[in-house]
Amino acid sequence: MDSFFRVIELLAVATSGMYGVLLARRKGMDFVGVFSVSFIIAFGGGSTRDVILDRHPLFWIAHEEYAYLVFGLAAVMSLVRRPHHLLSKWLHIPDAFGLGLFCILGTSYALSAGTSWFIASLLGVVTGTFGGVIGEVICNEVPSVFTTAPLYATCAFVGSWVYMLAMLLPVSEGGALVAGVAVVVIMRLAAVYWDLRLPNRGEL
Repeated sequence: MDSFFRVIELLAVATSGMYGVLLARRKGMDFVGVFSVSFIIAFGGGSTRDVILDRHPLFWIAHEEYAYLVFGLAAVMSLVRRPHHLLSKWLHIPDAFGLGLFCILGTSYALSAGTSWFIASLLGVVTGTFGGVIGEVICNEVPSVFTTAPLYATCAFVGSWVYMLAMLLPVSEGGALVAGVAVVVIMRLAAVYWDLRLPNRGEL
């Protein structure tokens, strides 16, 4: 199971790093900017989770290959020329997968640390969203999680509960993890496609 979680974490880093690369490229940044944004987005949420749970060393320090992966993505993608409209069109796809993978991993690690289900779900949301929040601030954008943009943190919160409830069923932990990730990704992509949002105060 440890190897399975390593693969999931590697995919989470890769998809979140790619989102950071695309976001930075859309802003016209050079390699240093692209790497910095992708690094922060890939590792920001998981580092925050590790600090809160007192997990040391931080996950990307314990597995330095994650840092090599993000560096490689940034280096390669900095050389690729793509029109800005294509970057904007595909930006939400790696974002959705990074959100789902990191969210469910964060929930799992929190449960392993002995937290309650509710706290685990909150840490899952933090793990999935906090890197993106920092990255969007650096890119001079209002973080999606703090606006009336299509559902974001809500997807992570629901997905974490699907994962925890699925573990009560006669399925493996890996199956529950896949179910939770799938719910987050599908919800996020559907929210972007159909512009699904929580009502703001003026709409109530």
